[in-house]
This record gives sequence, structure tokens and C-alpha cells, in this order.
Amino acid sequence: MVKKTEAEAATNEGRRNFLKLAGTAAPAAVAAVALTGSATEAEAQAPATGLQDTAHTRAYFASARF
Repeated sequence: MVKKTEAEAATNEGRRNFLKLAGTAAPAAVAAVALTGSATEAEAQAPATGLQDTAHTRAYFASARF
């Protein structure tokens, strides 16, 4: 087994710490963004369900004889 120098050991330790931080910081950032929004914003951005009544859908239904 080859012994590592102090510089190599410090580099590996730095990489490990970075990966630990990246693994915990990303979910924390997502949670922070999710908690800052208000309920009215969430309701306003809710996707519409079903078909919207547009000229395009009316033309399709007319051509399909519905």
C-alpha cells in the first residue's frame, strides 16, 4: 500500500467535504425557495385541467363532428 503525502490527503479531504456540502446544500436551497412562495402564487400558477375553449379546439371538434 502506498502512503499518501499530506498534500494528497488534504486534496482528498477537500473533495470529500465539497461532496458532503453539495449533497446537503442543494436540497436545502430547494426547500428555501419552496418556503418563500405564498399560497396565492401557488394557486395562480396551477395548471388548468381539461381542454381550453379556443378557436383551435373548436375547429378540431367541428372537423371531427363532435
